[in-house]
Amino acid sequence: QVQLVESGGGSVQAGGSLRLSCGASGFSSDNSCMAWFRQGLGKEREEVATIDSDGLTTYADSVKGRFTISKDNADNTLYLAMDTLKPEDTAMYYCAAKRQLRVGGKLHCPGASYTFWGRGTQGAVST
Repeated sequence: QVQLVESGGGSVQAGGSLRLSCGASGFSSDNSCMAWFRQGLGKEREEVATIDSDGLTTYADSVKGRFTISKDNADNTLYLAMDTLKPEDTAMYYCAAKRQLRVGGKLHCPGASYTFWGRGTQGAVST
C-alpha cells in the first residue's frame, strides 16, 4: 500500500524559507513521477514542481528561481525547498506520485494525472 506523508509546513514572514518533506512508503521510484501541488484558499489546485525518476525537474512559472524540488532515492523522500517566500505562496502543499510509462524514451511528468496523494502540509507566509 502506497503512503505519502508530508511534513515541514509552518508560518514564516515574507522573504523567509520553508523546507517540505514527503516520505513515500510502498512506492518504487523506478519509471515514476513525483510532484508538489498546492491549493490556496478559494483557489484551484496548482502543480508547483515535478521530478521524474531520471531526475528531470520542472517548475511553475510562479516559483521558478525560488523553489527547488529534489528527492533522495535511498530513503524514498521527496523535498521542496522554498525560498524568498511571498504571501501568495500561502497554501496547503500536497505531495503526489505515480508510476509512468515512457513515451519516446521520456516520462512526461508535467500535467500528468497523479495516482497517489498525501494529506498535505500547510505553508503560511505573512507580510
